[in-house]
Amino acid sequence: MATLSFKGKSFVQNYHLAVKYHELIPVKKKSLTDKVSLNDNLILHGDNLKALKALLPTYAGKIKCIYIDPPYNTGNENWAYNDNVNSPMMQEWLGKVVDKEDLTKHDKWLCMMMPRLKLLRDLLREDGVIFVSIDDNEVHHLRMLMDEVFQPRNFLAQIAWQGMDTIKNDARYFSTNCEFIIVYAKNIDAVELKGIKKGERQRVTYKNHDNDIRGDYLLTPLHAKSGTENSVYEFVFPNGQAWKPPRGTYPRFSKETLQRLVEEGRIYLDPKGRKVPQKKTYWNEIDERMPPWTFWRYEDFGSTRQANRELIEVLGRGEFENPKPSKMVKLIVDVVANKDSIILDSFSGSGTTAHAVLDLNKEDGGNRKFILVECEDYADNITAERIRRVIKGVPGAKNENLQRGLGGSFSYFELGEPIEFESILTGDRLPSYMNLARYVFYTATGEEFLPDKVNEDKHFIGESKEYQVYLFYKPDLTYLKSTALTLEAAKGLGEYTGKKKLVFAPTKYLDLNDSELLAKHGLKGIEYCQLPFEIYRLRE
Repeated sequence: MATLSFKGKSFVQNYHLAVKYHELIPVKKKSLTDKVSLNDNLILHGDNLKALKALLPTYAGKIKCIYIDPPYNTGNENWAYNDNVNSPMMQEWLGKVVDKEDLTKHDKWLCMMMPRLKLLRDLLREDGVIFVSIDDNEVHHLRMLMDEVFQPRNFLAQIAWQGMDTIKNDARYFSTNCEFIIVYAKNIDAVELKGIKKGERQRVTYKNHDNDIRGDYLLTPLHAKSGTENSVYEFVFPNGQAWKPPRGTYPRFSKETLQRLVEEGRIYLDPKGRKVPQKKTYWNEIDERMPPWTFWRYEDFGSTRQANRELIEVLGRGEFENPKPSKMVKLIVDVVANKDSIILDSFSGSGTTAHAVLDLNKEDGGNRKFILVECEDYADNITAERIRRVIKGVPGAKNENLQRGLGGSFSYFELGEPIEFESILTGDRLPSYMNLARYVFYTATGEEFLPDKVNEDKHFIGESKEYQVYLFYKPDLTYLKSTALTLEAAKGLGEYTGKKKLVFAPTKYLDLNDSELLAKHGLKGIEYCQLPFEIYRLRE
């Protein structure tokens, strides 16, 4: 496999592993729900690399569909490299806007994308699919980078989207009207695409030339490019018209099959004998869904101009230069995701992905869930505000569902401080019990953390395939200095059920090697991990 080389690659290849877990702070007043929860639809405000890492304990391996629209690196987007990588060269990059004259702009873009793509891969289900919008500036680099992260065999498509529905008369050379959507699977062997629903637009190619009672049909040739000379034959139709495949082609059907199609009335014969006989493919008999094609016209999938109108309709103003239409993202989600799937967008911008998910749920009664991540200051007044309005209803909207409101809810979170285990020793910036529990459980077991299973009074934070996990902790330095796993505390954990009890606590005053003492008190299967140092031991 050809490999992609760029400045800083050696520093970012595993940088996603070094990114610290951060607290996710619920913001009730910015949410639209009765109970703020990480199991709700989500809008996360903060650096998307840190936010993706913070989502891992709850959503690793659970996302069915990812759609992202990252910076295209045109030199006009005012984006700056902001990942605090431990490299003198990359430290020099921090905070500096990447413009057209930047000779390292491609290197910076690739360094920004690589760790994010790796975390996105970790969040995908085994049958998950990722769609990435991009244009000519980085499409060639993105393909090679995604080959490296997702492996070439998991490439599904490079879609050309006709996002511009007008000609740029001021273009110096060509008026570019297409962008691209790069599509990869996490595991191509596990993926099943539902296809795109039949639409009236496709029906225009289906006609009824001879008033067939079965309705409109599409004509397809009786010959094909592949075959052998032995398969070639001549056929005489009931109207006396003789047919033989053109030179260099071969019959698509055997002579017997063609005779059957004639008897069933599935061959179109021109009454005047001037047109070549062709097979009928009936509109009403084709599947409800068709395989997605790789050229998406704005008539079918929307354009950036239509997306801007959509934003103005909902927010009263257009805020973005090239927003994506919800119609396009809705079709992406519909092709990949089932009615109960989770859809993630970590470059969420104006919130198009959430709009699309809610619209699709309203249309088919689905219960799909969205997760949006936005790092800019407009996360509340544009991204979240758009979703508030489409949920409640937009009175002036043309679409009746949007007028009445698409329904749903979402919880809004801010990215908080990093969870620094060393701070437990000093009492500085101690994380909440739930945030530490989420981090401890996932890091120790690699399995999903379920907040509703937590019983803080009993120190229980969840159960994995191998362990029942307990955490003795409070964000209080006095408690941490005076708390330990003791004999009485161990007895309070309950009886042995066949799974080991994994206990995290600041210290212990119990000899777990004293088998006689443990047997005397009916204790069995207890393993102790000291906070903060031994959390990684179990997954080495």
